[in-house]
Amino acid sequence: MFPENRSPASEFVPEISVCVPIYNEEDSVGPLCEAIVAALEPTGRDFEMVLVDDGSTDLSVERLTKIAERDPRLVVVCFQRNYGQTAAMMAGIDHARGRYVVTMDGDLQNDPLDIPMMLEKLDKGYDLVVGYRINRQDKFFSRKLPSKIANALIGWTTGLRIRDNGCSLKVYRADVIQRTPLYADMHRFIPVMSLPLGARVAEVGVRHHARRFGESKYGLSRIFKVLLDLVTIKTLQLFSRRPLARFSSGATLSALAAVVMHFALRSEDVVISTTVTGLLFGLSVFLFFLGLVTGAMYQGSEKGSP
Repeated sequence: MFPENRSPASEFVPEISVCVPIYNEEDSVGPLCEAIVAALEPTGRDFEMVLVDDGSTDLSVERLTKIAERDPRLVVVCFQRNYGQTAAMMAGIDHARGRYVVTMDGDLQNDPLDIPMMLEKLDKGYDLVVGYRINRQDKFFSRKLPSKIANALIGWTTGLRIRDNGCSLKVYRADVIQRTPLYADMHRFIPVMSLPLGARVAEVGVRHHARRFGESKYGLSRIFKVLLDLVTIKTLQLFSRRPLARFSSGATLSALAAVVMHFALRSEDVVISTTVTGLLFGLSVFLFFLGLVTGAMYQGSEKGSP
């Protein structure tokens, strides 16, 4: 899928790409683009804004298209339906052409004025600079408390203690973020997923504003998604080195257990014997193919490593 308003032969190559997922933010897109321009123009650095519409049902696309007609630095990418924040964020990163990639939310709660400061931090030798929200303007029980618990769990489980994994305002070196594998709703785990690539991570405090328009798209239900993603991340961490060998060991043990149980239960009920043996053989096949998939994923990400 090519951006709606970018020619394949476009010669403009910016230094900075600001990538923003948009979902039903018709009132926010105008002030958002103005704020990004006001923050980056004074730096003298060339930049582009890659805004990805995640299947909005309001006037977000129409308003973005009108802004893009006036400002060629705005690139609009449109999804046919809603795929979720991570998919939209990755689409923006895939279309980004800058040496540096900035991600942020489209609801005006992140402040683009923090971007120059984060870029300066990145230039000190880091690959990824993560913002943590100072004086966060959200409800305590529905947003702040679950976030604190999730951040503690993520830090304890992964070993990378980030104060605010849920803050979308981050700045990356493009060659790092474009090689970081992301799945499902794992955009909040980008710092952890970048570690196998040898990424150097730093944190800085950033502004946070109350939502001006619309309503939050996220609620308490996302806690369960975070927990499921956390299990996935931990599994990938444990088996990132020699994954095929590790999973094959489990597959072999499961297959041996299936053979043993077949002979041990052959004098018992046929249904029980067949069921237990089949489940163990199925687990063996599943572990083997999981090792193949995990190995292929990490081999692919390491090919681009320096």
